[in-house]
Amino acid sequence: SYTYFLLISILYMLCFAIFGAAIGLDFFRLNDYSIQFVFFLICVNLQISIAILASAMFSDVKTATVIAYIYVFGTGLLGIFLFQFFLEDSHYPRGWIIVMELYPGFSLYRGLYELSQATFAGDYRGVDGMRWGNFDNGMKEVTFIMLVEWLLLLVSSYYIDQITYSRKHPLFFFLQSSSKKKQHHSSENQLSKVVVEMEKPDVCQEREKVEQYLLESTGNCAVLCNNLKKVYSGKDGNPQKLAVRGISLALPQGECFGMLGPNGAGKTSFINMMTGIIKPSSGTAFVQGLDILTDMDRIYTTIGVCPQHEYHTIIYKYIISLILSFQAALFLSFSHFYSLLWETLSGREHLLFYGRLKNLKGPVLKQAVEESLRSVNLFHGGNGDKQVGKYSGGMKRRLSVAISLIGSPKVVYMDEPSTGLDPASRKSLWDVVKRAKRKGAIILTTHSMEEAEVLCDRLGIFVDGSLQCIGNPKELKGRYGGSYVLTVTTSEEHEQEVEQLVHNISENAKKIYRTAGTQKFELPKQETKIAKVFQAVEKAKMMFPVIAWGLADTTLEDVFVKVARAS
Repeated sequence: SYTYFLLISILYMLCFAIFGAAIGLDFFRLNDYSIQFVFFLICVNLQISIAILASAMFSDVKTATVIAYIYVFGTGLLGIFLFQFFLEDSHYPRGWIIVMELYPGFSLYRGLYELSQATFAGDYRGVDGMRWGNFDNGMKEVTFIMLVEWLLLLVSSYYIDQITYSRKHPLFFFLQSSSKKKQHHSSENQLSKVVVEMEKPDVCQEREKVEQYLLESTGNCAVLCNNLKKVYSGKDGNPQKLAVRGISLALPQGECFGMLGPNGAGKTSFINMMTGIIKPSSGTAFVQGLDILTDMDRIYTTIGVCPQHEYHTIIYKYIISLILSFQAALFLSFSHFYSLLWETLSGREHLLFYGRLKNLKGPVLKQAVEESLRSVNLFHGGNGDKQVGKYSGGMKRRLSVAISLIGSPKVVYMDEPSTGLDPASRKSLWDVVKRAKRKGAIILTTHSMEEAEVLCDRLGIFVDGSLQCIGNPKELKGRYGGSYVLTVTTSEEHEQEVEQLVHNISENAKKIYRTAGTQKFELPKQETKIAKVFQAVEKAKMMFPVIAWGLADTTLEDVFVKVARAS
């Protein structure tokens, strides 16, 4: 927040001034301390305002970092070699000097120049440097310019921050009355009533449930998504990418909702919208009754996030402020903020840090950290006190899960939480998730059908940004099942014989998979007798070699493949 960076900047400024005076630097010793304090205070406020305003112009951390470095070092070099030359040239028009001082970097250098000149004069004459009594026109001029710029940029940065990123108020939000805001939401609700063509009945039913919740304004739902869409603009002449196509979803407390789908289906884009990393193109969602378009700051206090990778993408907007406020010398100390995990901190220190962010204190914080370390098997063997840089990939993943759950958040988003874990750690993690959903709601993405079936109360299968079906695992298998799955593996030259064998068992059998001699077939249960299948396979073994075969009921994986292919 602005206050945080201001306090840190003031602390840095005081340490810098005290150290300079302690080692006998005349710049700090001879000039009035109050003048220095006022000048540097206005300066750091101006720099923080610039940083927040500039952050709205960048969507990439690396680009922002490069530009910030150019600003810091470029300002210094131009100030030394160019601005100083113009200042000391008595023939150069003073009006152009004032114009140049409108650039914050030059106004900072002008103030330092005036203080330095007062220091040299005082030291030469054996008197004090700058005092309020001899506060010359140059210093008055630059202080006034910086003060006005700070106030203007402060208002501008607040406005830009309100209409971008997670808040995304309308452009003229300050002119809107509360009644107009309500009308805006009601109009969105009307738009969401347009039924999407070709939606399955269960998806339509979920959309209707969302509309009913919105009309009743009930607070029973932990998460309520209303026609949420995300469109990425095309680059290099490519068309737009519709990543999320009008998702409507109602998630009550105590439920774990699983999101299944192939890569690129829109699952991560959905979570990124829900966590404020990207803004929706249209529609909205409510978390604990708070709108993700306008109340994201309050939502952050109630959610936990375990991202797909251990990296933040929303903290970059504050990196520039650190660079500009503390200058490049301190940047290396903060560059590790890009990562969710800090290599030099231990697992325990991570949990202490994130626990304090969730307002845990004292014994409650200590107990929460101990329980978190035990729950993800990082307590024993001193693993909790090891530096994260020495953790394996699986240990880092477990720590990320523990971070997302500390403080008992009301809603938790987990993007493939068990990726990279061994079977024992995975089952232990599942127990943690089961306990966590008793206290809140969980949205989980996974490619593991076993994980989805064990953890999730309901599942949604996403394909190409759309919700294709929704229901509990048993319902989905019943709805898209109704058949046995026969798998037969032979050499490739006998595949035709296998197909003939299957069609002799059931004329309506359908091939659903084939690769390198292994074939899968769906056999309708109504016309298939298990005994007949066994007899047919045993008979086939006498005619050609059958390497392996199996008959199974419909699995969740079969449902997933069937829905994905049909879509």
